[in-house]
Amino acid sequence: MTANPTAVQDDVLKIGPYTFRSRLFLGTGKFPSLDVQKRAVAASGAEVLTFAVRRMNIYDPNQPNLLEELDLSRFKLLPNTAGARTVEEAVRIARLARASKLCDMIKVEIIGDPKTLLPDPVATLEATKILVDEGFIVLPYTNDDPILARKLQEAGAHAVMPGAAPIGTGLGILNPLNLSYIIEEATVPVIIDAGIGSPADAAKAMELGADGVLLNTAVAGAKDPVQMAEAFKLAVEAGRKAYLAGRIPKKRYASASSPMEGLMF
Repeated sequence: MTANPTAVQDDVLKIGPYTFRSRLFLGTGKFPSLDVQKRAVAASGAEVLTFAVRRMNIYDPNQPNLLEELDLSRFKLLPNTAGARTVEEAVRIARLARASKLCDMIKVEIIGDPKTLLPDPVATLEATKILVDEGFIVLPYTNDDPILARKLQEAGAHAVMPGAAPIGTGLGILNPLNLSYIIEEATVPVIIDAGIGSPADAAKAMELGADGVLLNTAVAGAKDPVQMAEAFKLAVEAGRKAYLAGRIPKKRYASASSPMEGLMF
């Protein structure tokens, strides 16, 4: 979807009716404490925070939850349907999230295999259609299949979120070619989700032309989550600027850095 804008200062990410400056989406699970989570979120500069609806007590404000330490007026929340294994479960979770009035965005996540935690492509597509029809801003988590990504867009998805690698593996981008196909053909933002292990992975995703990166474990599981959150923030910004600047083409043979013409000896 993304064409090279001419002005970096005007470079914003638009998903449905929402506009964001930060292109780093951050999950809120697995942090060692609420204090560390709060400081890591601040260091990341993220404007979009995702959380699993099933893990939250979203109806009783008196009950502790992962978001209670955050000033939620500063963020756009992206509830997800993690834990869903069927279309029906995902749709039910999405409706619960909307009933909480936290946000009208939903990340559709339907796991199709308990070992790899890879998404069920057929169920994801069907749930996306249902939730789009119900007026949700839908961001489906999917595998790195360009054809499926196209079908999700045709179904009305407001962004697509192909995985870099299986969830929580930290393996980085396993199939940059497929991701490049998805990015090249996309008509909606492409957010690389899952499998990111290091800031270098995030920068690579952004250099490929992704519109954003969503991660959780790579920050929450780091020895110093706060410092790692800042490292990811800088990596995403660097990758985006590199993409906009345009890298040099790869060549098979060497070429001198200094011009050879006009030399006296």
